[in-house]
Amino acid sequence: MGDTKDDGEAKGGRPGRRALLIGGAVAAAGTAALARDELSRLWWRLPGVEKPRTPGAVDFAGASWVAASSANYRRADRPDDYAIDRVVIHVTQGSFDSAVKAFQDPAHAAAAHYIVRKSGHVTQMIRELDVAFHAGNREYNERSVGIEHEGFVERASSFTDAMYAGSARLTARICRRYGMPVDRKHVIGHVEVPGTDHTDPGRYWDWDRYMALVRRAHRTQV
Repeated sequence: MGDTKDDGEAKGGRPGRRALLIGGAVAAAGTAALARDELSRLWWRLPGVEKPRTPGAVDFAGASWVAASSANYRRADRPDDYAIDRVVIHVTQGSFDSAVKAFQDPAHAAAAHYIVRKSGHVTQMIRELDVAFHAGNREYNERSVGIEHEGFVERASSFTDAMYAGSARLTARICRRYGMPVDRKHVIGHVEVPGTDHTDPGRYWDWDRYMALVRRAHRTQV
């Protein structure tokens, strides 16, 4: 760019009075907007405002509750403070027990809302109200629900009929609860999260089959 100056900048490179006034007004407006945005996200922290929380309560009927370490998620009040518009599909790269152990370890710094076992059984470890550290991307963490699946990305045998069916019912319920379209824009793999270095759910995850099951469950749920 050239060195052309308008009357907002004084000679010698010093900001002029007009620039200072305009800059101050813009900064004040920006600060006010940021403050409003922050207040809209944090109002629920006031005494008596936060939604009731029952210890051990689950968001998906039939799920078991096993709590993750509080270091692996951030307390929130979704969708009031963060709209939910994604489901992120993960694979644990290990057994169910090893995933639970990791998510209960405060040093792990990550956990998903749910784990689906090969049997199709669903375990919830973080409430959907809260922001789980599962996607490796803050924005996606805030706007999504993370579902882990027991197994390994390079073992096709990890993904059983029961697992697909149980996970599909869970995803369909999440989509219905938050008014999410049942499509691949809103149901994504961890590999599709911007900035991630993960490859799950991997080449053996049958997306066509899975999405057909999710759509069928979505149609039949009330």
